[in-house]
Amino acid sequence: MKNWTPILIQNLPSGDILRPTQLLLRIFLVAALATVGASLASAQAPQPQAEQQPQATEQASVADGPIEQAAKALEKAKQDLVALEDGVRQKGDDDDALVALAGKTDELGRSVLNISVGLRPRLDQIKNRLGELGDPPKEGQPAEAEIVTTERNALTAERAQINAVTGDAETLSASISKLGNVIAETRRQLFAATLLRRTDVSVSVIDDAARAFVQEGSEFVQALGSWLGFVLKFKAFAFFAAIFMSLVTALVLLSGGYRIFGRYLQRKETDEQPSYINRLSIAFWSTLIRTFALTTLLVTSYFFLNSFNVLRPDIAPIIGALFGAIGLIYFVRRFTNAVFAPKEPQWRLVKLSNRGASSIGACLLAMAIVNALDYLFGSISEAMGSPLVLTVVKSLIAALIIGFILIAASFGRPMLARNGDPDAPGRHWPRGMAIILRVLGAGLIITALTGYVGLARFVATQLIITGAIIVTTYIGLLSGKAISRSETFGETSLGRFLQKRFKLGPVAIDQAGLLVGMCISAVALIVGIPLVLLLWGFHIQDLELIAYRLLTEVRLGGISISLVGIMTGVLLFAGGYLLTRWIQRWLDSNVMARSHVDLGVRNSVKTGIGYLGVGLAAIVGVSAAGIDLSNLALVASALSVGIGFGLQNIVSNFVSGLILLVERPFKVGDHVVSGTAEGIVKRISVRATEIETFRKQSIIVPNSELINASVGNWTHRNKMGRSEIPVSVSYDSDPQKVMDILLELVNAVPVVLRNPEPHVEFLRFGPYSLDFELRFMLADMGDGLKVRNDLRIAILKRFREEGVQIPLPQSDVVFHRQPDQVGGATPASKAPAKIEDVSETSEMDDEAGTVRRLRGKSADGNLKG
Repeated sequence: MKNWTPILIQNLPSGDILRPTQLLLRIFLVAALATVGASLASAQAPQPQAEQQPQATEQASVADGPIEQAAKALEKAKQDLVALEDGVRQKGDDDDALVALAGKTDELGRSVLNISVGLRPRLDQIKNRLGELGDPPKEGQPAEAEIVTTERNALTAERAQINAVTGDAETLSASISKLGNVIAETRRQLFAATLLRRTDVSVSVIDDAARAFVQEGSEFVQALGSWLGFVLKFKAFAFFAAIFMSLVTALVLLSGGYRIFGRYLQRKETDEQPSYINRLSIAFWSTLIRTFALTTLLVTSYFFLNSFNVLRPDIAPIIGALFGAIGLIYFVRRFTNAVFAPKEPQWRLVKLSNRGASSIGACLLAMAIVNALDYLFGSISEAMGSPLVLTVVKSLIAALIIGFILIAASFGRPMLARNGDPDAPGRHWPRGMAIILRVLGAGLIITALTGYVGLARFVATQLIITGAIIVTTYIGLLSGKAISRSETFGETSLGRFLQKRFKLGPVAIDQAGLLVGMCISAVALIVGIPLVLLLWGFHIQDLELIAYRLLTEVRLGGISISLVGIMTGVLLFAGGYLLTRWIQRWLDSNVMARSHVDLGVRNSVKTGIGYLGVGLAAIVGVSAAGIDLSNLALVASALSVGIGFGLQNIVSNFVSGLILLVERPFKVGDHVVSGTAEGIVKRISVRATEIETFRKQSIIVPNSELINASVGNWTHRNKMGRSEIPVSVSYDSDPQKVMDILLELVNAVPVVLRNPEPHVEFLRFGPYSLDFELRFMLADMGDGLKVRNDLRIAILKRFREEGVQIPLPQSDVVFHRQPDQVGGATPASKAPAKIEDVSETSEMDDEAGTVRRLRGKSADGNLKG
């Protein structure tokens, strides 16, 4: 097919500027024609190859099954293992190369383990299928189907192949672990040999070092001058751009740190007696944040300079060492100022005099400068290719200077005077501390002079840098501990801000203080421990490997636990829980509230969504944590046994709670009566239901009792109910008049329903009264108590106005007196008797005794005859 693209391109106007629309149309036309041409060319291609390609692909897929792929991966892993072993033998004296080989070895071990793990699902399927097929028939038994025999043989052969591959993987994994142990042991021996390597220290060695130093100085000046000339002539823009970008990065981080921790970076001069927690916080955060800002500036500067090809290979390590020396000196300066506070004794963390704080800070800073210069000069010697003797002599001089500084510091008088005045002359060191400083100084000098310069240099570095890092970390831990104390965080500025911003109470502030203290301690440990490990010979790759294993491969016996997976599962569960609560609130306040759904229905829907959401969040969290849900079958079987014995009541209550939520025989807000409990349903949970009595007593009733026992619900379908008021009047009252009065009073109440209308029942002729009952219906049973109370008051008032009497209970009391009770004499006179100031006499029979009949009074106080 003819290609039209060149023709169209040639036809494009060359001198004129095309309009955007025309240009886009022509580009689209060219693309369309090219696509059509390509499709036609592919359609005219020979078809037999297209037909043969699926067959070849199918054959390749059959040939490269999972087992074959695993076998090929194992063969490649064996070749990689041989290459790693050769690398260990060839580079056994290079610690950096050994670190890289250790990382590759660990990665190779994980890949081999993944090969074995990848075959386990298929092996489990084969075992399950063979269990379903059963054993082959024995001699004398009926023969099985041929297809079953064929399948069993195929599965058995595949299982044998998988077992062979997994066996090879286990053997290879053991070899890889052995190689890792060899690398670790080689590195330990190399580290010990480097520290304990002895070098002759003599006058001739010093002379050689002096001549080498002069030559190194001239070479370094020439190299530095040529590099600066090259940069200023050809790389000026890249150089200044790198410096500018690094400054911007450092300023952004520093400004953010000042916005968040600004109050902890500067001391208030007006605060004459700062609290212990303020002194700790300012010492820790001012040292950490300011050092981090300068470190960021130095690291980004080196990164951008190297990325823009400004640094030459011979200058790059020198610039890196210079930046490291600057960072070290600045860190020690910030540390001494934060801990000793030479000019501000009220902020000092240790009991030193002003002069003692200044002298100790100066000694530490001098040792840091000596150590940093030793590191810088060593990097220059390595970059310039200077003799090893020059590096040894430089480290010797640095160790001697640091040793003399320690001895000189031991004779000082830095301790605070007994009267507590920081300006007064101080006291000597405690005897033990002075001895330790002299022993350390003398030990450094002796070690260096005897030829163990590497060991002396290592000890000096640890004394200065590691000591400062450990003390700073300890200050951070003390700060976190102080903030975690009860009723302490609320007194800090951050605590007052949180209390004002989020309206937190004292208990919430204390809990927030505990969390903040834990975070501060975690920051101190996360920053301090890696730095100390780096100073003690670890590499970045070692720390990455330790962190990876700690977060992903924590082994407890035969169980491997992934902390990252667990944290991911916890975060997913927390996210699912919060999402569930948000959906509950949204449905309740937006959907159901606007639809005027009943309160009980809303509660049931909320509870059901809560159970469903939390259950799904738990499943997702457990799966993300790396826990196989199929392994929970054993747990479920164990729980089934427990359910059959001790947990049956709990399960019964749980199932009963679900039934109550679905069937809804009562709901939240209903007035129920169950056994001796009567009140309003406040909450229906999984295990029990909370009923609040009218005396505000909460009664927790297990759900199974509410399902198995009869429950009275006054507000099951609605809140309408009947209320009654019993009324008793005297026999002298007119019954019809009483009924009319009651109906008149009840009809005057607005909340009483007119349909069905109120009515009065004439119940009975009582022993001393006529008994009536006023019955009426209310739309809300909750109003019954107030309505009945008001009606009783109105009835009593109206009865008094109408002269209707309400009788009191009456009784007859009969006294029997025997004739011989008093000296066998018969009473000659009748004795009066009084009961409640009302007496009634009757004729007395001398033989039968005295009989007195007592009657009650009526409501108006008159005697009833």
